[in-house]
Amino acid sequence: MAAKSHKAPGKSHRKGLTFLQVAEMFGTEEAATAWLAEQRWPNGPHCPKCGSLNVQAGIKHKTMTHRCRDCMTGKSKTMPSLKTGTVMEGSKLSYRVWAVAIYLFTTNIKGVSSMRLHRELGIGQKAAWFLMHRLRKSFEAGTGPFAGPVEADETYVGGKRRNMSNAKRRELKDSGRSAVGEAAVVGVKDRATNEVRVRHVESTDALDLSSFVAEHAKFGSKVYTDETSAYNILKPYDHETVKHSVSEYVRGRAHTNGIESFWSMLKRGYVGTYHKMSEKNLDRYIREYAGRHNVREQDTIEQMAGVVSGMVGERIRYRELIADNGLDSGARA
Repeated sequence: MAAKSHKAPGKSHRKGLTFLQVAEMFGTEEAATAWLAEQRWPNGPHCPKCGSLNVQAGIKHKTMTHRCRDCMTGKSKTMPSLKTGTVMEGSKLSYRVWAVAIYLFTTNIKGVSSMRLHRELGIGQKAAWFLMHRLRKSFEAGTGPFAGPVEADETYVGGKRRNMSNAKRRELKDSGRSAVGEAAVVGVKDRATNEVRVRHVESTDALDLSSFVAEHAKFGSKVYTDETSAYNILKPYDHETVKHSVSEYVRGRAHTNGIESFWSMLKRGYVGTYHKMSEKNLDRYIREYAGRHNVREQDTIEQMAGVVSGMVGERIRYRELIADNGLDSGARA
C-alpha cells in the first residue's frame, strides 16, 4: 500500500484507498496472496484442519499454498491453501480477483452488481454472482442484544405495482398480500454504537416484529418505534412512539430517523445497483448493507481486513444457493 492514502468522502477521519493504490497493492498474484495470508493469519499460518503451527508457506504446488508438517507425517497428508476453511474454499478464482473484489465490495456503499464484477474482473457473471454471495457470508449478524436506546422499524423491499405485468398483478391480488409484490424487513438500530441488525420476516404482525426487537434489545431498555400496533406488546421495555400518521416524526428524543436512514440507503442500492433482490436471497442482501453500515467508521484497509477475518469458518456452496428454500427466486418460468 502506498505510504499516503486519501481520505474517503463523507467521513473526514477515515482513510480511503484509491483504485491506483489497490492496483499497486495487488499488482501480482504473489502480492495478493501475501496480503490475504497476513489478514487471515496475523500471527503466522496454522493448519485449518489440526491447528498445528508447524506449517510451511510458499510451497511449489499448482493450487495449495501451505504444507502442514504434522499432518504430512500422519495419514491425512494435509496441504492446505489460504482458501481452505473459508468462503473461498473450492473457488478457482485467483487471489488477485478475490482481493480486488473485497475492495469493491467494501467501498461501494450502494453495493456492486455481479455484472459490474463480471466486466471489471474478467470473470463470468455466474462466477461473480457466486463470489458476491460468498463475501456476504463474512457479514454475519452480530451477537448479543443492544443496551439501547434502540430504534425499531419495518419496511418493504420489492417491485412496484406499476412495473408489473397484468398477470402478476392479478396473482398478487388473489393472494391477498397487503404489500403488493414486496417482502417485509424488520430492523433495529442501537443509538450507542450506531450498529444495525436486520432480518427478512414473513409478515409484519406483532409476533414477528416484537420478537425480533426482544432478541436484539436488552430487557427493559429504551425502545423507540412508530405507532404501528404490532409494537404494542413491548411492555417489558421502556417503549415510546412517534405518530407518523399525524405527521409527528420527532418528539424530544423519540424518533426512528436513524433506522429509516438505513432503509433509505438499502432502497437506493436496490433501485440503483441490483434492481431486484429475490425474496429467496433477501436476507443475504440486507445483511450486506447492515455489515457495511456497521463498519463505516473504519478505514478502508481495516474494512477489507475485517471481511477476510469474517470469511474464516464460513462456507457456502453453489448448490446451496440455488436450492429451493420455499421463497420466490424471481426466476422466469
